[in-house]
Amino acid sequence: MPHAPTRPRRVSPEEVRALLGQPEPMVEAKVQTRIDDHFRRFIAHSPFLTMATADAAGRTDCSPRGDYPGFVKVLDEHTVALPDRPGNRIADSFRNLAENDGVGLCFLIPGVREVLRVNGSGYVTDEPDVLVRMRTEAKRPELAIVVEVAEAYFHCGRALIRSRLWDPASQALAEGMPSMGEVAAAQFGADVDVGLLERALEDGYRNLY
Repeated sequence: MPHAPTRPRRVSPEEVRALLGQPEPMVEAKVQTRIDDHFRRFIAHSPFLTMATADAAGRTDCSPRGDYPGFVKVLDEHTVALPDRPGNRIADSFRNLAENDGVGLCFLIPGVREVLRVNGSGYVTDEPDVLVRMRTEAKRPELAIVVEVAEAYFHCGRALIRSRLWDPASQALAEGMPSMGEVAAAQFGADVDVGLLERALEDGYRNLY
């Protein structure tokens, strides 16, 4: 009879701190409570971010967001806003923010090793003055997420260096991966027309704007 899997041991916060030691004072001092000129410039050049939210029970969700560089707008030094572009309509982030306003953003710029992290509280808005600033190809979003900034700081580039994320040679890792049509056929059943699904996906990608 097979043994039940054993859960890895939990390590306490005290043990973690004992193993890692204390951060350098400069590391702690880098955390700002506003969007300064350096953060503003980074956001203006960023075409991609990840956004983490959680519901009232603490169940988390992290979703990718991307558009032309600068799609996220700095409304003032304490507030940023990101548009809601067409997606899968599941609206996990919206539902979470209605229950728990905590939100964390990680901004990336292709070729830049450092990541800008912004943490704060968020809510959904349909304010016309905000939405009009996010017009793309003559299309204005219906909704936006406003983030009131509590923390903003640059995260060192070690993760991106180790992952070789911006190394063109790393793109070879995609070779041999199944297509999303093949994945859907495997997950949802053999009745899925793989070719039809993949053509629909490609058409959707081409018609983003």
